[in-house]
Amino acid sequence: MKILVPNTIGLDVRSPDDEVVVYDAAASLPEGALDAEVLVAWANSPDNLADCARRLRDVRWVQTLAAGPDAVLDAGFAPDVTITSGRSLHDGPVAEHALALVLAAVRRLDVLGAAQREHRWDRSVVAGQSDPATSGRFTLDGARVVVWGFGSIAARLAPLLAALGAEVTGVAGSRGERHGFPVVTDDELASVLPTADVLVSLLPATESTRHAFDARRIDQLADHAVFVNVGRGSTVDEDALASALRAGRLGAAALDVTETEPLPAGSPLWAAPRLILTPHVAGTRPQRASDLVNENLAAFRAGRTLRNVVDR
Repeated sequence: MKILVPNTIGLDVRSPDDEVVVYDAAASLPEGALDAEVLVAWANSPDNLADCARRLRDVRWVQTLAAGPDAVLDAGFAPDVTITSGRSLHDGPVAEHALALVLAAVRRLDVLGAAQREHRWDRSVVAGQSDPATSGRFTLDGARVVVWGFGSIAARLAPLLAALGAEVTGVAGSRGERHGFPVVTDDELASVLPTADVLVSLLPATESTRHAFDARRIDQLADHAVFVNVGRGSTVDEDALASALRAGRLGAAALDVTETEPLPAGSPLWAAPRLILTPHVAGTRPQRASDLVNENLAAFRAGRTLRNVVDR
C-alpha cells in the first residue's frame, strides 16, 4: 500500500510493510504517486488538493490533520473515498489562543497596546474598571460566556474560563450537559445571547453555518458584549461585524480567522475599532498527529472503523 504524507509536517508513520512517500503539499503530484491508496493532508494548497482529488486513481482514504475538514471536502474527492478529520489534534492550542483573545479583549489590551506605541499613559481602562457601572466588563469573574459550537475544543476551553470565574453555557446540536456545563441548542440561542458578556465561536465551516454570526445575531447581544472567533471565518458576516463595531453595537471583537485569508488589504476589518486580529495561528501545529495517523492506519488495514470519520 502506498501512503502519501505531506512535506508540511514531520510524521513518524509506522508502516514497515507499506511505501510511505513524502509529497509537496503546494505542487502537483508526480506520476509515481498517483497509485497511492492513502493521502494525509496538512496545510495543502487548494490547487494541490484539487489535483489529488482529480488524479489519485486508487485513493480510498484521506486523513486531514485539520480540525475542520472543509478544505478536503471542497477538493472534490469521490463519494466513496473515506475522509477523516484531525479532530482533537488542535484542542489544546486553539483553547489557549481562544482564552488569550478573550482576555485580551476583556482586559482591553488593544487599547493599552496602542497607548504604549504612542508613549501615552492611558487611564481610560483604569477609569472603566473603577466605575461600578462598567467594572464588570473588564473581568471574567462573574462574566457570562457563551461558547457556540461545543465540541472537543470547547471541552478544553470551558474549564479554563470557569477557573477564572466565568459562567459558561454551550451551544450545540442537542441540549443537555457536556463536560459539566449546560448546553442549549441553536434554537435557544436567541434567549441566551442577550445575557452574554462574551460569545466565543468555534463553529465549523458548513453550508448551514455560513454567516451564522450576522446582523441579527449581533442585535441580540448587549452593546458591551465581546465576540471572539477561532472557528472558521466563513461563519461571520464581516461587513455586519465591522459596521457594528463602528456604530458601538459591540464592546469588542477578536478574530483569528477571516472569510478570505490572508485578509484583503481593502477589508473594513483592518480599520474597525476595538478589533483584535491574529492571522489564523490558533492551531498551526497538530498535537500528536503521528499517533492519530498510525491508529487509523492500523484500523484501515484491519478493516475496522476509523477515528474521526466525516459524514458526507
